[in-house]
Amino acid sequence: MRHPPRSVLAAVAGAVALIGSVTVPVVTASGAAPACSVEYSVTSQWGSGFQGAVKITNNTAAMSSWSLAFDFAGGQKLTQGWNATWSQSGTTVTAANESYNGSLATGASVSAGFIASWSGSNAVPTSFRLNGTSCNTAVEPSPTPEPTDPAEDGPPVLRASGNKLVDAGGATRRLLGVNRSGGEFMCVQGRGIFDGPVDDASVKAIAGWKANTVRIPLNEECWLGLSTIDPAYAGANYINAVKDLVAKVKAHGMTPVVELHWTYGQYTGNSAGCSDVHASCQKPMPDMQYTPSFWASVANTFKNDRTVVFDLFNEPYPDRATSTTTQAWQCWRDGGNCPGIGYEVAGMQDLVDSVRGTGATNLILAGGIAYSNDLSQWLTYKPADPAGNLAAAWHVYNFNTCANERCWNSTLAPVAAQVPLVAGEIGENTCAHGFIDQVMKWFDDRGLSYLGWTWNTWDCSSGPSLISSYDGTPTAFGTGLRDHLRALNG
Repeated sequence: MRHPPRSVLAAVAGAVALIGSVTVPVVTASGAAPACSVEYSVTSQWGSGFQGAVKITNNTAAMSSWSLAFDFAGGQKLTQGWNATWSQSGTTVTAANESYNGSLATGASVSAGFIASWSGSNAVPTSFRLNGTSCNTAVEPSPTPEPTDPAEDGPPVLRASGNKLVDAGGATRRLLGVNRSGGEFMCVQGRGIFDGPVDDASVKAIAGWKANTVRIPLNEECWLGLSTIDPAYAGANYINAVKDLVAKVKAHGMTPVVELHWTYGQYTGNSAGCSDVHASCQKPMPDMQYTPSFWASVANTFKNDRTVVFDLFNEPYPDRATSTTTQAWQCWRDGGNCPGIGYEVAGMQDLVDSVRGTGATNLILAGGIAYSNDLSQWLTYKPADPAGNLAAAWHVYNFNTCANERCWNSTLAPVAAQVPLVAGEIGENTCAHGFIDQVMKWFDDRGLSYLGWTWNTWDCSSGPSLISSYDGTPTAFGTGLRDHLRALNG
């Protein structure tokens, strides 16, 4: 979203030479079954190499695609594989389904094999993750207790399963909530880190609307602590503030979405938000100089907490720079030297690779072109995700091109039929809620997710602002979202 004027500037460890089948022991409790089980075997071994195999059994809801991840512990290096698309990044090995074996029913199994090199030790991996869920570890059946404060339970670990977001138990989930703007612009303007309070009371007020998700926009130069940013608002100080807000959001039972909003790279072409090379406005695409490093750092920070969702880039608009839509989508996915953009672009594939290269399997959101309002070719140019945990992001305001049901039916519905769809920003600049009421109904009818812009006390006629006070007092615009969330989740 373009901000109001005051904001724009403003296993078995140690096993050597092991031949035969090894199943990592299943940790059980009260007889509970694991969500998935993996049998890992070394079928043959020679001086510098070995042949291995995995057998995966799905014990939860049927899945239309799968991705298995595990970590080599003895310096092994994958060289080739079969019956899956195999890859290795650092110590993490990923095997993703082929087109012919993606369907895995409840109780069904699939096997795949590989060849790898080894030296010194050929230790057996000790943990396995199927679509982000740990295998060979018992999952207790969820009891049905009396209703409790969401903060007691915490947010779920989400993953993409077909076209749905599901939790660890396979139950369908929706992301319904708000954006909390500030972290993208305050630091680069030298005015702080967040716009307004982010104390426990202010976060509790968001939960009081029955929101289950908070999207947190970020600035890459502030996160990376570049010299142009006041040190008080950069680097470790900035990161710790973000981590603290994420913790508060989780403490109130809500899912945190960390999102890259403003980036480096000079763009002065069509629809430029600013002429500054620094991260002081929305650029048409992220930059290769800093953005992959930003996402590697963010992913390393949160990879052990898979309740945190990663939104790769706020509102791409390479279509305003390129001469054809095809060029725009190619730039969106592949990056590089894009027509009309003077800096080297990091494409969505680069960013997915940066995240997954850390071993993080968190859910990733990727918005389309035209300020994330156009998903017409998202499926064609969808980046490859070895973790199989990718969703489409979309933004809509009453002044966007795709702001009517005819467009939603023709361009959104096909995407939503294939992958999870999250409207990361919905809003209108009318201080009313008639437009978002239409958006929410269309998304409700299809079980999709949406987040209102924004939980900030701005003038709702110059930018969609949900509140007039951080105690949760809504604007006329915010009343529509608040009442709707309470009706859904009350």
